[in-house]
Amino acid sequence: MGALSFLKESVFADEYALRRGFLQSLDPRIKTITFLLFIVGIMLTKSIAVLLWLYALCLLLAYLSKIRLGFFLKRTWIFIPLFSLFIALPALFSIFTPGQPLTTLRIASSELVVTRQGLAGASLFVSRVITSVSFVVLLSITTRHFALLKVLRMFKVPQVFVMTVGICYRYIYLFVEIIEHTYLAIKSRVGSRLHYKKGQHIVAWNIACLWARSYQLNEQVYQAMLSRGYSGEPVVLQDYKTALRDWLWLLLVLIVFFMLIFLNFTIEI
Repeated sequence: MGALSFLKESVFADEYALRRGFLQSLDPRIKTITFLLFIVGIMLTKSIAVLLWLYALCLLLAYLSKIRLGFFLKRTWIFIPLFSLFIALPALFSIFTPGQPLTTLRIASSELVVTRQGLAGASLFVSRVITSVSFVVLLSITTRHFALLKVLRMFKVPQVFVMTVGICYRYIYLFVEIIEHTYLAIKSRVGSRLHYKKGQHIVAWNIACLWARSYQLNEQVYQAMLSRGYSGEPVVLQDYKTALRDWLWLLLVLIVFFMLIFLNFTIEI
């Protein structure tokens, strides 16, 4: 239940997109372009110091957008960054990254040598992942879901992809609600103590039932959407208007982007 609550809070955080913060006040089109520039700059950067500076900038933007740092950090340091950390661990050792030895780890009868080049490469990789994920999460938190889908269509992202993302976004919430209700129904009927064989039978039956309901719901939702005039395009009530603030923000990000390109050729890791 705690995992489901975390999922709902992470995915459906439109309350932050409705706040009167800095990023929320920007045109979604300009904001998406600038964040893409940030991510491209992060991928091109070879300096950990520059990546840390960009990460600090991301945290500053989150603060100016009235997003609680605890909420933001929990959603940027879990899953992808931790997974990338485990991927980068083998690169620390001389077996995969030969170089100048830093320290030696003794595991059973074997010795693993940590090299300076391996530590630098692993740190650069993890820093890139954390920084880029933070910018992506910040964009999704400060932009309404439907507005982001409309921006994707303006950027010529295929309609079938945008439509699939939109439907999946709606279905995740329904899926979580079904799991919560099923868990509560089972607990109210059998209690918290249950033999494992009986528990396996209940779980298998609920998986089959959920699959059947999903298959039936698929056609019902599609027919309901067609009856309401859905054509595959996301519809947003408000029209986008670009103000002077948006152009100044775009100019500032372009300056930062070209500075990153320049630093990429002048600063070592």
